[in-house]
Amino acid sequence: MTSSKPFDVVVAGIKASVGHPNMASLWQAVQRATTGTELDAAIQPTLGKTGLMQFVEFDHGMVIRKGTEHRTSKMVRMVIGNPLIMKEMAKRVPDAGSYAPVTVLVDERVDGVHISYDRMASLLAPYGDENALSVARDLDAKVEDVLRQAV
Repeated sequence: MTSSKPFDVVVAGIKASVGHPNMASLWQAVQRATTGTELDAAIQPTLGKTGLMQFVEFDHGMVIRKGTEHRTSKMVRMVIGNPLIMKEMAKRVPDAGSYAPVTVLVDERVDGVHISYDRMASLLAPYGDENALSVARDLDAKVEDVLRQAV
């Protein structure tokens, strides 16, 4: 996707749609959980209005700007998702754990702000598990809705 909105507005739009948990606290709560109900109780409050959370953010632009002619480069990689969704995919296709949570790349170019995202369904399609693909398609719809609202 490409947006004519300013970079910071696009990034803020994505961030506003997802939860921002204290990851150390979240992982401690997940480790303490002994049942599916306890796991849900640990994760659900950390999710944003879209049912997704941000795990981490990398400011690639800051790295690119160091010692280069790209003094104004803006590029952010956000890792977003939902551990409960990953669980549903990975219990059918363990390799889903390599792809979830997903990466969203936002970068500013001459022609606008570009948002890149690899669809989970396309990553899981080669495994041929329809149940995992159904969950992946639902995840893709959530992520793509976040991105459409931001652009």
